[in-house]
This record gives sequence, C-alpha cells and structure tokens, in this order.
Amino acid sequence: MPDLLEKKDTQQAEKAPRQTEKARSLWGDARASLVRNPVFLISGLLILLLLVISAWPGLFTSLSPYDCDLARSRQGSGPGHPMGFDTQGCDVYAHTVYGARASIMVGFFTTLGVFLLGGLLGMLAGYFGGWWDTVLSRLTDIFFGIPIVLGGLVILSVIKADSVWPVVGFMVAFGWPPIARVARGAVITVKAQDYIQAAKALGAGNVRIMLRHVVPNAVAPVIVVSTIALGTYISLEATLSILGVGLKPPTVSWGQDISNAALQYRNAPHMLMWPAGALSVTVLAFIMLGEAVRNALDPKQR
Repeated sequence: MPDLLEKKDTQQAEKAPRQTEKARSLWGDARASLVRNPVFLISGLLILLLLVISAWPGLFTSLSPYDCDLARSRQGSGPGHPMGFDTQGCDVYAHTVYGARASIMVGFFTTLGVFLLGGLLGMLAGYFGGWWDTVLSRLTDIFFGIPIVLGGLVILSVIKADSVWPVVGFMVAFGWPPIARVARGAVITVKAQDYIQAAKALGAGNVRIMLRHVVPNAVAPVIVVSTIALGTYISLEATLSILGVGLKPPTVSWGQDISNAALQYRNAPHMLMWPAGALSVTVLAFIMLGEAVRNALDPKQR
C-alpha cells in the first residue's frame, strides 16, 4: 500500500510542471519566431534607421536641400559633399536624407488607410454576407479594373500635389481592394468556427462578436499583406513623381530626384544612383519585413 501511494505521488509530481505550462497563442509563437529570424532583425534595423532619418534629418546632415549653387551644377563628390551635386547645384546627400521623410510618410499613411478602409469593408462583406457581400464585392471588382498608375495620371494631373496628402488620398482610394478581399476571406473562415456560433447562442451582439472574436482571429493575413504592400506604395509614389504627377516642389522626395536625374544619368550618374539606391533599399527592407511576418504568422510556413 505505501508503494502504491508513493507511485501515485510520483505521477502527480511529474504531471504538475506540465499543468503549469501555458500554451502560447498565435501571436506568442509569432513573436518567438520573429526574434530568431535574421531577416526580420536586419529589415527591422534598416526600417528603424529610415524612420529616424525621416523624423530627424538634421541629425544626419547640417545642409539644407534648398541651399543650391549653380556654379557646382552636376559636380561629383568633394569634401563635405560625399554624393556630389545635382543640376541645380543642390547637395545630393541632403536631398537623399530629406527625401526619406516624404517617401516613408506616403508609404506609412497609405498602408494605414488601406488597412482600415479595406479591412472594414472586407469584414462587413465577409461577416454579414447577402447583399452586403454582393455590393461590396462588385465595388471591389470595379476598382480592380482601374489601373492605378493610369488613375494617378488622370486624377493627380488635376489635383496639385503640393504635399503628401493628395497622393496618400488617391492611393488609399485605389489601393484598398486587395486588402478588402483578403479580409473578406479571413472573416468568412473565422465566422464558420464553433466559438462564433457559441457566442451567438449566448446572445452576443454582432459588434461584440466582430470586435472580440472575429477581428483578433482574422487580422493576421491582413497585417501580412499590408506590410508587404507598404514597399509597393513607396515605389508607386516614386513612379508617379517620375511621371510628373506625384509630389511637387517644394516637397523633396526620392521620386522627384530620380525624375530630375533621369536625363543626366550619362553625364552625372551620381545624381541618379543615390536616390535610386535609397529607394531600392527602403522597398527591399519593407518587403523583407513582410515576408518575415508572413512566415511567423502562417504556421504552414514554419
């Protein structure tokens, strides 16, 4: 009998540590995966550096992008001017540093806008279904049929983009359909789960179910697509600026610098190399971040 009691106590002691261990959630697993992912760490450090540059450009250069000297037009690098000068005699390094603010602001606020607008419309269509789904799906199809660059050439040629907000507004208005489709599919999948039916049976309202159960479980794919798309929006702003309908002076952006240097790349390649390189590194950093987040939030990728 004492042997049986001792054996029972031993079994209970072995089970006790297992009972105290808490199962990690999807977000806990994602966080643990991200901190071990070198791609996430490298892209995160690059993005952090770009955010600091865009917020406090004066920490990286004492020159102003508006101080120009035509006598130095298209000159190469020299003391105090490591990237040389552009056609107007402005310092290319100062333009590259100050251009980060406009480009990153456009990408960030456009991503935030399409995340909120597309996520809301997709959630309504996926959760309520019926005529809500029909109307919003057909509206999405209409916007998918409009080429965004062509729409920018038409709309932004009428609206003077003397700040980032007209460009952000246009890109949000035409960029939400992909997010809406992803959100709709994720909500339809979550809505079919047993805990949603249980919440309805207990008398929970639609607003409570959407905020407490649907959104936390359906937001992961929307975050992944939005993060990857951020770099695309920065490239789109540069494309529109190169075409002459994007940001206008006095706003400094990488797209403007690339547009101004395009005709002089044979005589002064440094004018094109530095802003184009900064744009490429920024877009690559956000795409790498999005890929790392996707691998962390999707268990099938592990």
